[in-house]
Amino acid sequence: MALHFSKEEFEKRKSKTLKSMKELNLDALLMFRQESMFWLTGYDTFGYVFFQTLILDQKGNVILLTRAPDLRQAQNTSNINDIRIWVDKDKSNPTDDLKKILNELNLKGKKIGIEYESYGMTGRSALKLNKSLDSYCEVEDQSELITKHRVIKSKEEIIYVKKAACLADKALDEAWKYTKAGASEAKILAEMQRVVLEGGGDYPANDYIIGSGHNALLCRYQAEKRILSMTDQLSIEWAGTYKHYHSAMFRTIPIGKVDPKHTKMHESCVEALTNCEKKLIPGNTAGEVFDIHAKTFDDQGYNKARMNACGYSLGALFAPNWMDWPMLYTGNPYVIQPGNVFFMHMILMDSVNELAMNLGETYLVTENGNERLGKQKLDLVVL
Repeated sequence: MALHFSKEEFEKRKSKTLKSMKELNLDALLMFRQESMFWLTGYDTFGYVFFQTLILDQKGNVILLTRAPDLRQAQNTSNINDIRIWVDKDKSNPTDDLKKILNELNLKGKKIGIEYESYGMTGRSALKLNKSLDSYCEVEDQSELITKHRVIKSKEEIIYVKKAACLADKALDEAWKYTKAGASEAKILAEMQRVVLEGGGDYPANDYIIGSGHNALLCRYQAEKRILSMTDQLSIEWAGTYKHYHSAMFRTIPIGKVDPKHTKMHESCVEALTNCEKKLIPGNTAGEVFDIHAKTFDDQGYNKARMNACGYSLGALFAPNWMDWPMLYTGNPYVIQPGNVFFMHMILMDSVNELAMNLGETYLVTENGNERLGKQKLDLVVL
């Protein structure tokens, strides 16, 4: 069984979850987020794209309802002993199988929390589930119950986060090595991912973002792969990933002759990141971090080029993205705590001049401040 954490670690996680359930008067919790299942039991799969739920009741019973392909997946990767299978067939409704389990656990008429905020919980699945549970029990949205525990990383988790950061650093070395006029974005991307996998890492929860020329102003992956021009710009956002734990980075690399506007934008990004570092400390709020980011850019005339968020929490994440709760945007009341891991990205997209400048790093919040996990220089590297 490929468990990545100690028995004691899993026991602590279960105890914390049961304590929260008791405080909320929940008799059971239905987990649909793959991140919750992985955190609580070690269960590692992409089978959540189909109807799948992990049931935890107040007595501590843990039951997984899934499809046949994930039976051995759960046996090999988790500490779940009770695995139930719903059968694929025309007009099958797995909520009927779920209802049988809830009856076994005597949950009729009880209060059940559900993780609705989940990529595994499609709109159709939610409609079926709600119809099945209508008049059967009291239902409550508890999408963040486990997430609020996951956001504080344990000592065992931090080991994996730091390993992911090391892999991210190595990926940047590869980017610098292969980025030059005449190079293919595809080659750069392949070498960055290669070094992560060869280092024992995993696929990231979302695609690396890579774009040059006009595509350097995009904040999402898209399928075009360019050959770099003699004078160009390359934006790359990637993450080192280890045991699904992510440590992300972001850079824009000018190729050939650097535009003076690029240099000024980079200086502003460094200043904004430095100011955000000073705010990313225990006791401050996520909103305060964003506000200093916004003020720094706005004071230098970059209001229209900046984003409306400047980062988010990172951890063990699954496709389709590595962004976790909470996000750094104005007014977010989340109070920063030791053990938080945040990716902070300073993004400037100048559409008028078609220039991009990005600088992003991952930080671990400590008792007295924070630690930048990436060890690479923040200088503007022109290749």
